Amino acid sequence: MTHDTRADATDPQARLADAVASSLDGRLLLTHPFYRRWEAGELESQELAEYAVHYRAFEAVLPTVLSDVADRLATDGRTAATDLVGRNLADELGSPRPHLELFDEFAGALPDRAVATSPGPAATALAETYRTLAEESPAAAVAGLAAYETQAAAIAATKGDGLRRWYGMDAAGTAFWDVHATMDADHGDWAVEALALMDADPDVVADAARRAADAWWALLDEREAEAPVGVA
Repeated sequence: MTHDTRADATDPQARLADAVASSLDGRLLLTHPFYRRWEAGELESQELAEYAVHYRAFEAVLPTVLSDVADRLATDGRTAATDLVGRNLADELGSPRPHLELFDEFAGALPDRAVATSPGPAATALAETYRTLAEESPAAAVAGLAAYETQAAAIAATKGDGLRRWYGMDAAGTAFWDVHATMDADHGDWAVEALALMDADPDVVADAARRAADAWWALLDEREAEAPVGVA
């Protein structure tokens, strides 16, 4: 979608959306080789199992980050922004069921079990990035979330499609991705709207979003680096 830049000059939400979008230059996750191989059915099933272990670090920390941000916004009297972040949190915790539970069902449906038993360096750094952003300010945390959630619906849709087409996964196994293929469109919009309601500085938003985008990219770089010999 394109914007009329003349209108954007007086539209804080559009300026913040542009700040997030600019932070994703060279970091659109669907362009990463790992996700391209997922779409094409070229990942080994073991790679999917390993990915699940590492991605789970983000999914596990997300409710805590959202809760912390909502609490700080409420303390600051930012009622409308609190409501938007709270809606995202409510979805994570129970729409249609806790998302971490849905994710674990995806991991459990994979034919192989991962060798890794805990998140690797990039996954740990990704989770820590979000914790750090939440400690810095609500605006930084929401900007970091926007960097992922504004592209997450499309990512989830292609993941679910790939799992069905190439890996024979049923609806129970793909439920996590199918839920996010629709829900994250709202989450991305809510994040940008919340930033506008916070009167967030576009420069702060761009910096925080880029740090999150870099952390996500590093996670996929790590997955590619650990691909079986002759695959990556």
